[in-house]
Formats: sequence, C-alpha cells, structure tokens
Amino acid sequence: METRHLEYALQTYHRHVLITHLDQLGALGHGIHIAGIDLEGLHHGRQGQFDATTVHTPAYMITRLQGMAFIGILASAAFAILTSTAALVSAVGAGGWIFSLKPITPQFNRLNPISGTANLFSKQQMANVAKMVLMTGILTAVAWKYLGSSIDQVAVLVLQPSPAALRHAGSWLTTGMGLLLLVVFLAAMVDVPLQAFFFKDRLKMSHQEVKQEHKESDGNPQIKGRMRQRQREIADGASVSAVPKADFVVMNPTHYAVALRYDDTMSAPQVISKGTDLIAMKIRDLAKAHSVPVLQSPMLARALYAHADLDQPIPATLYTAVAQVLAYVYRLKAALRGEGRMPDEQPDPYVPPELDPLQKTPRKGPQP
Repeated sequence: METRHLEYALQTYHRHVLITHLDQLGALGHGIHIAGIDLEGLHHGRQGQFDATTVHTPAYMITRLQGMAFIGILASAAFAILTSTAALVSAVGAGGWIFSLKPITPQFNRLNPISGTANLFSKQQMANVAKMVLMTGILTAVAWKYLGSSIDQVAVLVLQPSPAALRHAGSWLTTGMGLLLLVVFLAAMVDVPLQAFFFKDRLKMSHQEVKQEHKESDGNPQIKGRMRQRQREIADGASVSAVPKADFVVMNPTHYAVALRYDDTMSAPQVISKGTDLIAMKIRDLAKAHSVPVLQSPMLARALYAHADLDQPIPATLYTAVAQVLAYVYRLKAALRGEGRMPDEQPDPYVPPELDPLQKTPRKGPQP
C-alpha cells in the first residue's frame, strides 16, 4: 500500500511539474515586465535631476542607488510571489490539497545505493529523462530560432536612449517568454492526460494480484475448502455414531441414508444422522449391526437429506410421510417381539415433488 501511495505522489509530481514550469515562465514574464516599467519610470524621474551637484555629492548617489535597489527588490518579490502562487495552484489542481509532513520526514532506507542505482535506470526514470531531454531540445530550438530572428533588433538597442531601450528589451523578453510558454503549454496539454492514463493503467490489478488480495482478505480458498471438508467429515463421523439410537433408517437405496428418532419428549421426529455414498453405506451397515430397521424410500430419503437438519425436527411438510413409515416400524418391532402380526408391505409415502431435489415433474398416483 505504501508503494502505491509513493507511486501516486511521484505521478502527481510529474503531472504538475510541467504546469508549474508553465506558470513560472508566465510569472517570470510578468516580473520582467514590472521591473521594466518601474526602472523606466525611475530613469525618467532621475534624468531631470542629474546635474553637477549629483556628481559631486556621493551621499546623493548612494540615495539614488538605494532607490534603484528598492525597485529591484520589488520586482524580485513580485516574481517570487507569482512563482510560489503558480506552484501552489498547479499542485492543488493536479493532485488536490493534501497536507503531509511525510515527504520531508527522513527515511534512511532510501539511502541504499543499490536500489537507488536501480531506480536511476528503471523504465519510468529513463522515460522521464527522455521526455525532459526532448522538451529541452524543443525549447532550445525555439529560443535559438527566436534569438536568430531578432538579433538585429537587440544590436540596435545599444544605440537607443535608455527608456526606449528598456521598453524594447522588456517587449522582446516578454515575446520570447510567451513563445516558450506556448511550447510548454502544448506539451502539458499532451503529457498530463497521457500520464493520468498511464497512472490509472498501472493501478489496475492483475489477475494474480486480485487472487492474492482475496486470499489476504477472505483467506486462501483451498485452505478454506479443506477446512470445510474436514468439518463435514467430523460432523458426518459424529452423526454416524448416533445411528444405534435411531428408530429407523430410510435409504435411496445406496446414495442417500437418513436415520430418524422419535420419543414422547419430542415435538416431531428428528434426523440424528444423514449422509451420501460412503457415509450412507456406513449408516446402513451400522444400523443393521444394531438391529435398526432399514427401509427403502428414495424420495423420502432425498427430501429428508435436503431439507432436514441434524438434531432438529423434520419439516412440517414431511410429517405425514414420516408418520406412515414410523407407524410401519412400530408394527414391525411389535411383531418381532411377538406382540402382533407382521405388517403388510412397506408403505410408499407421498412426498411433495418440490421437496425432492431430483424430482422434475409432479408425481402421479394416489395421494394420501
């Protein structure tokens, strides 16, 4: 996360650095223009006062130099204020207002010469160097062309009176700065959206990074799957151990097995064990070993397995079907104890089709 914040800070810096240069060039032009106007006014004011007294009075010359120094300080202050304002506005416009002391906090881990050398020759750094070299070449070519086309005008300035020379020099510098300003502006119009696009593209996570983030936030899916499998095995093992307490077991006949129990303390029969495939076979074998009746009722077995929870009452929609089977089991146990005759054939209880996970169409035939 810190790396992404660092990349964002660097990208924001590169994105507004051209805008800052743009504003600084404009501020420089304004500062030169202000200095030219003030110096020209100072020259006009002092020209009419220049006489023999001025020459023979050193203190007066110092006073005049102080006045000129004051004008120079004003021009420099104007340039500094405009430059600072331009830098602040460009930074806020490019990345928003963020106040943080972290960039100026000493970080000695950045003094590693190996990583520093590697960063110097990274693709991003080489691209920035190439971009700045290209930009410098373009600005140099524009400035050289402008100087070559106006060299005659500059040479004539030494022959003109000081006020006119200052005015022409200011105009000449302002025009040159305007040309450089235009070049930087055009470059910024292309570079800023391009850098924003590349930055957003680098922020996109790869498929492997998405998987890794899911692992860190939600846990490793493979480990979670193994844990769930182990939990099911433990639950199945615990439920199988309860089969000897069951009143009967219904099967499908080999894929599903559900053991049920009922006594006077229960509001409804409860499922105390259930399973599929190998677990179903274990339930069947354990039931036979403890003389628990095992009945074949595929639809009822599937419905109980899908909709009944362990150690919980069965759904009310299956009361009738389970009651029919339970009555048959009670008569069977009574007959085995010699307390009655053997019951007729095993009942085929009706199970609502919507409760059978494998049933696609309503079951035909008589309903209870």
